[in-house]
Amino acid sequence: MTTSPPEPDAAPEGTHVTPDEPARGMRQLTAEEFSLTESVGGVRGVVETLLPGVVFVVVYIATRELMPTILSALGVSLLAVVVRLVQRTPVTQAFSGVLGVVIGVVWAWRSGEVEDFFLFSLLTNAAYLLACVVSILVRWPGVGVVVELLRSGFAGAREVEKREDGDTTPEPSLGDLFAGWSAWRRDPVAVRRYALATWFWVALFGVRLAVKTPLYLDATTEWLGIAHLVMGVPLWALTLWATWVVVHPVLKNPQRPPHP
Repeated sequence: MTTSPPEPDAAPEGTHVTPDEPARGMRQLTAEEFSLTESVGGVRGVVETLLPGVVFVVVYIATRELMPTILSALGVSLLAVVVRLVQRTPVTQAFSGVLGVVIGVVWAWRSGEVEDFFLFSLLTNAAYLLACVVSILVRWPGVGVVVELLRSGFAGAREVEKREDGDTTPEPSLGDLFAGWSAWRRDPVAVRRYALATWFWVALFGVRLAVKTPLYLDATTEWLGIAHLVMGVPLWALTLWATWVVVHPVLKNPQRPPHP
């Protein structure tokens, strides 16, 4: 089970990546061209994301037993991390998958109900939905916050760190850095587009909850597992692409400040 969309494997500094480190996951929102493969973490990322859920469903259908089902899913997730460690490749996505599986395993083991393996996923989707709605209502749409952070990162803070000794120019304050980053909120077009894109994510989390919550309450575990797979990576990729289509014109606006 994964509890969150695939995370990027690239370096965590905005969109400053090398050709060998393609923009993955949410970083695709600031890419010049949208790549469906990279949006889901590459082929390997898809496999690492889907395989624990596939194993969960298959083992549960075959055994109808709690422990073999949850431990097999956990074993697959741990194996993905071990393989990455041996190969000395980034472990961010694989590790995030393990974290979600571990939480699901603990909750299912403590309750004795195999469907509780998916409870953490339901709760996180509810939290994301609520956060997105609130962000729209307070005119800080969540997509705008994420995109602008990915676009500019903490470039201002990094510039402060790079100042040479003896430089007498005033250092920017935290207020200055925040004001520079949040300048997009003064652009009504940008705010509207970011809000529209954030509604896409509200819809994603809402659909997931609408389908999976009744299955959870009815303890229809095999169908819950299948719904978790179908509504995971595919819907994530579709929503990310729709978001890119809406926000890309904002980033291409010639009147915006240049990329740091």
